Amino acid sequence: TVIATRTALKLADYVVTEAGFGADLGAEKFLDIKCRKSGLRPSAGVIVATVRALKHHGGVAKDALNQENLPALEKGLANLERHVNNVKNVYGIPCVVSINKFTSDTKAELDLLYSRMAKLGVPVVLATHWGEGGKGAAELAKIVVGLCDQPSGFQFVCDESDSLWDKMNKIAKKIYRASDVTADTKVRNQIKKLQEDGYGHYPVCVA
Repeated sequence: TVIATRTALKLADYVVTEAGFGADLGAEKFLDIKCRKSGLRPSAGVIVATVRALKHHGGVAKDALNQENLPALEKGLANLERHVNNVKNVYGIPCVVSINKFTSDTKAELDLLYSRMAKLGVPVVLATHWGEGGKGAAELAKIVVGLCDQPSGFQFVCDESDSLWDKMNKIAKKIYRASDVTADTKVRNQIKKLQEDGYGHYPVCVA
């Protein structure tokens, strides 16, 4: 993936990488492992979401997602807010929320989403490329280009010099908002041996 990204950067002015699902799962590994080891630094982040998925996070069954449900959307938006916070505030990357629009999305639902994201100071754009091709993503592209021109305060969640245990703690607490990390004696001894055997400088991949 590093070779692919570097090759693309030689061929285009802007390169978009799908870092994976979620700003805790995919993005954390992309940023804390791939970017750290490759020297690559992202200029902006695009967080993709749908109103349907947010309502599903809010407790709506799959067969009822086409119906307007503002209370469920309100509840599910906590998920999107966490991802935005991870990208913007934890990693310091300017970002935009791209909503893949469905025909079932209502104005009231979209207005609620716009309102919540405005409180976080993050732009929201409706993407309709599924129906309009490139034209449907043109506005998103313009916003991303604008974000790339802004200064980025990109930072890693943990330092390379941190111990393996400290790296696990920082990722768990900063990204997943865990209150603490615990392990039994056997596991702690395994981690301690890895540290003593010289593996402490490696990144930790949380799966």
